[in-house]
Amino acid sequence: MGSINEEKLRFCIDRGGTFTDVYAEIPGQSEGQVMKLLSVDPSNYDDAPVEGIRRILEEFTGEKLPRTSKIPTDKIEWIRMGTTVATNALLERKGERIALCVTRGFKDLLQIGNQARPNIFDLTVSKPSNLYEEVIEVDERIELVLDTKELNTDSTASVVKGISGELVRVVKKLNEEALMPLLKGLLEKGISCLAVVLMHSYTYPQHEISLEKLAVSMGFRHVSLSSALTPMVRAVPRGLTASVDAYLTPVIKEYLSGFISKFDEGLGKLNVLFMQSDGGLAPESRFSGHKAVLSGPAGGVVGYSQTLFELETEKPLIGFDMGGTSTDVSRYSGSYEQVLETQIAGTIIQAPQLDINTVAAGGGSKLKFQFGSFRVGPESVGAHPGPVCYRKGGELAVTDANLILGFVIPDYFPSIFGPNEDQPLDIQACREEFENLAKQINLYRKSQDPLAKDMTVEEIALGFVNVANETMCRPIRQLTEMKGHETRNHSLACFGGAGPQHACAIARSLGMNEVLIHRFCGILSAYGMGLADVIEEVQEPYSAVYGPESVLDASRREDILLKQVKQKLHEQGFREQNVTTETYLNLRYEGTDTSIMVKKQKSEDSSGVNYDIEFVKLFQQEYGFKLQRNILICDVRVRGIGITNILKPRELEKASGAPKAQGQYRVYFGDGWHNTPLFKLEGLGYGHVVPGPAIIMNGNSTVIVEPLCKAIITKYGNIQIKIESTLNTVKVTEKVADVVQLSIFNNRFMGIAEQMGRTLQRTSISTNIKERLDFSCALFGPDGGLVANAPHVPVHLGAMSSTVQWQLNYWGDNLNEGDVLVTNHPCAGGSHLPDITVVTPVFNNGKLVFFVASRGHHAEIGGITPGSMPPFSKSIWEEGAAIKAFKLVEKGIFQEEGIIKLLRFPCSDESSAHKIPGTRRLQDNLSDLHAQVAANQRGISLIKELIEQYGLDTVQAYMTYVQVNAEEAVREMLKSVAARVSSNVDKFDTVTIEEEDYMDDGSVIHLKLTIDSKRGEAVFDFSGTSPEVYGNWNAPEAVTAAAVIYCLRCLVNVDIPLNQGCLAPVKIHIPPGSFLSPSDKAAVVGGNVLTSQRITDVVLTAFQACACSQGCMNNLTFGDDTFGYYETIGGGSGAGPTWDGTSGVQCHMTNTRMTDPEIFEQRYPVLLHRFGLRENSGGAGLHTGGDGLVREIEFRRPVVVSILSERRVHSPRGLNGGKDGARGVNYLIKKDKRRVYLGGKNTIEVEAGEVLQILTPGGGGWGAL
Repeated sequence: MGSINEEKLRFCIDRGGTFTDVYAEIPGQSEGQVMKLLSVDPSNYDDAPVEGIRRILEEFTGEKLPRTSKIPTDKIEWIRMGTTVATNALLERKGERIALCVTRGFKDLLQIGNQARPNIFDLTVSKPSNLYEEVIEVDERIELVLDTKELNTDSTASVVKGISGELVRVVKKLNEEALMPLLKGLLEKGISCLAVVLMHSYTYPQHEISLEKLAVSMGFRHVSLSSALTPMVRAVPRGLTASVDAYLTPVIKEYLSGFISKFDEGLGKLNVLFMQSDGGLAPESRFSGHKAVLSGPAGGVVGYSQTLFELETEKPLIGFDMGGTSTDVSRYSGSYEQVLETQIAGTIIQAPQLDINTVAAGGGSKLKFQFGSFRVGPESVGAHPGPVCYRKGGELAVTDANLILGFVIPDYFPSIFGPNEDQPLDIQACREEFENLAKQINLYRKSQDPLAKDMTVEEIALGFVNVANETMCRPIRQLTEMKGHETRNHSLACFGGAGPQHACAIARSLGMNEVLIHRFCGILSAYGMGLADVIEEVQEPYSAVYGPESVLDASRREDILLKQVKQKLHEQGFREQNVTTETYLNLRYEGTDTSIMVKKQKSEDSSGVNYDIEFVKLFQQEYGFKLQRNILICDVRVRGIGITNILKPRELEKASGAPKAQGQYRVYFGDGWHNTPLFKLEGLGYGHVVPGPAIIMNGNSTVIVEPLCKAIITKYGNIQIKIESTLNTVKVTEKVADVVQLSIFNNRFMGIAEQMGRTLQRTSISTNIKERLDFSCALFGPDGGLVANAPHVPVHLGAMSSTVQWQLNYWGDNLNEGDVLVTNHPCAGGSHLPDITVVTPVFNNGKLVFFVASRGHHAEIGGITPGSMPPFSKSIWEEGAAIKAFKLVEKGIFQEEGIIKLLRFPCSDESSAHKIPGTRRLQDNLSDLHAQVAANQRGISLIKELIEQYGLDTVQAYMTYVQVNAEEAVREMLKSVAARVSSNVDKFDTVTIEEEDYMDDGSVIHLKLTIDSKRGEAVFDFSGTSPEVYGNWNAPEAVTAAAVIYCLRCLVNVDIPLNQGCLAPVKIHIPPGSFLSPSDKAAVVGGNVLTSQRITDVVLTAFQACACSQGCMNNLTFGDDTFGYYETIGGGSGAGPTWDGTSGVQCHMTNTRMTDPEIFEQRYPVLLHRFGLRENSGGAGLHTGGDGLVREIEFRRPVVVSILSERRVHSPRGLNGGKDGARGVNYLIKKDKRRVYLGGKNTIEVEAGEVLQILTPGGGGWGAL
């Protein structure tokens, strides 16, 4: 391998969605040949990669090769290829027909997934469709043996040791007889491919293997076993991976066999390898669906990393690959950054793959002016009809803006447009469309300020490009900074068709001073194929506490796996000297879900391998802290690398003379038009310096060198651009917001809130915050008005503003730099006690300029039951520690003693005789509070950067402008709603709607909604709502405000920022003393999780938006003195005017995730017998409501169980003639099979062997049948 044959050609090919790129090395030529073809052009050829090879061979040999004849292989040394065949099949849902085989009780497991909604403001709850058509429930069951005492009990079931070292009990062997007729039925329906996921098969795969043997013997063509593909704990991602593999592998095999059949020797003499998602190559026989989805983008990462890092710069690189519909962002600092799990086209894939983040912004992203601001994407105009300039009647896109500005040069763009495909880009039509848009924009600006100057077409086009750039900067900041790296310390490695036009602006925005553009930037993914190595991987689960014995045992397993990967590489022709290996242990701290693949480091003193030291170092680097806990080994992984040494960068001779321009073109930059010289890269040599502004044509890619930048040609022929001015500034010159900067600041403010959230997730230790994502972060003006709230948990939306304003009023002038405040009391703007809010005031030159805050759900805060969610609390003091106002940090000093006292000794307002337990997990509380302080600190440093860049006056002005912008969006929505229900409009142009619904105890929520159709204002009057209840479903006023702001955001259905402006056109009247505005002594723990859902249902039905959803969060807690567990269970969402409800999802005010069934059984003394959809529980109608869920949990030892739920008496209502959804039910099934009804709220002591059965409500239907 890796030998050079001078007489044969080598081909590197990337078959993309729109274009296929070919790079060929030709014998006797110092430069490779580059070709670009349309990936799909059926009128001219069947297959683009074959066509590219055919054309280049014709040119090289001088012989005609008819398309009907096979391609001779005697002139081909090798072919390396990446393909989007798998990606496209997944995106378009055009894979193989497959069925899923899963353990009985879990037939809906993959459809439910983690219960979370993809977009929390999408009332239709659009989820990707299932890849499988049919499901077979397999009669088999494996249990983990958690306690060796269980081995002494009489049991007929056999106990064996699994691959991971865990003991498992085979409770029910695979019943092949029962399975055969079911499989036969699939074959009769024409389904001959299976995905298989059985519970705990990661450690005990025998049942899956038996099923595969049976299926193959019956005639199934392809079977994907989850245990073979990704032998890791967690059934949902493993099962989804098996589904993807079964769905895509047959499609890929069919394409590959078709490709290979076009060559005269077939696979006999054709050396062809395919790029996998992990950046390694694989032969056709080992190239399967679940490893093919990132095939093309992986080539690009290999391309820039192997040609630029250390050869052109010592800095770590950010890869920026901008295409037509999306942009891929990655990072490289000497080794490939990999993830073991990613989500593509809505489907989770668990397999080693390069860490590539995709953002929906590219050359084809749509341009819109909406609600007074510029919007770019996420919708794309696609290749057909494409942008306006493509002459196909398309819509304005980023490419059109670049054409207007002169960033795209029609003379150098292929003339392939028009009816005969021979015309250039249509700049005239493009300008006309922008002129029409300019009229709309300028009319709006004049309405805001009659003295506002008209914006020119060029200013508008540049504005859209700037907004697009900011959209692409957000994921770059997240990718680097969430892993603890400074973005500005990187170089931007830019490639892809559109990337080099934006490179300087993006680098400047990110504070970088260097851009690197490879000479093959337009086809770098293809070129990267020739730089990649052949990769073979093998992984095994392993479950043990890290220590001398387990490390020794793990190393024995490593040795076995090493032999396996080396054998596979030797079989492919690699000699021992061309093979290297890497070994990893997948480690995590006990009690957390955050594992890290730790690579084996060769110790300098030969004292052995210390994976634990490396793990602690990596954990601290990424999360900012250490834990004093056991480290657990989860998996052993070995990676074998066959080194190919194929393509080598060539050094150029030093150029003599000055660079020669090919012409002058007018290009528009921020300060106006510039006559700009154009150079061709092939005319430039090593050492040439091109000062900006300039254009460098690099094949089909246009490189824009902006003013105050300079391009240098390196010794390898690449372009290095030095950014001499890194930060731009904006001055507030007019009374109204600049419509471009408004979008950019919206992005920046939201980006800050998101990064605070990522810091909190990274630095917290509790499951609730780190894995279930039960937290929110936000940014506020100096008056406490909300500026940006990252959309984490809806029940927190907008609610923190009243918290900040309460603290501001309470502390007054007694706020100093270095102070951090903590609060959780409902009367101080809180929601319920477990939600602790940390507020940090921020000063600039001694003046209070803004606030940042983070709210997180603490699993334990004291109170009468473990988990701090007592079903029967009657007063606030029974629910745990209640803090109105306390300085957690005072002038920079953490007040540990004070906060410990508040958490451990909650005081009772009622009587000193009531001694209420304090927190049972103090260290977790303190760790998470530290994490919240760190998240706030992150927000402060990002806003200070913003102030440094733009000035305090500008930042504060735009804090106000983004609120005005959101207000306008809500006003427009309210006007349109009023028009929709116009039959109710009175002579004062107002619409009045009344709506009410009941809690299960009979207390009523009454809403009188009045909308002013002219001014776009609304009054939400809750007069008539029941008084404070003697129970815990009282809801603080902040919860009602959160529910209203959530509903308004859903109804606007546009990505507006969530801020105080949303509530400006809205008045909320809540009668004091009602259970929506209770006294400060009232119990409220259920208000946040139950009443909030009912308020949402009332508001949305008043707007006639959709039928009622399940109206509950189904809060379940259980535990004893040694552990506690908390979950919320999804149900059915309500149907709407044009959609059916969605089954088995979290609805409205929550979006927290469900623990995976295997993790659930591995960590807690439970058996999950059933987790599936509750069929026919959704309300009937023209559109059916979503079904609820069924969850059956057997407890393996005595524990205390608490359930806090609603909709057990009153059904979720249908709308417009649709039927109601089914009510929820909670049962306890005793050991003697008696079924006991628990009601909606209860605490019980359960015995080992008893089963809790929860049936969650369905959603209401819409419309009469």
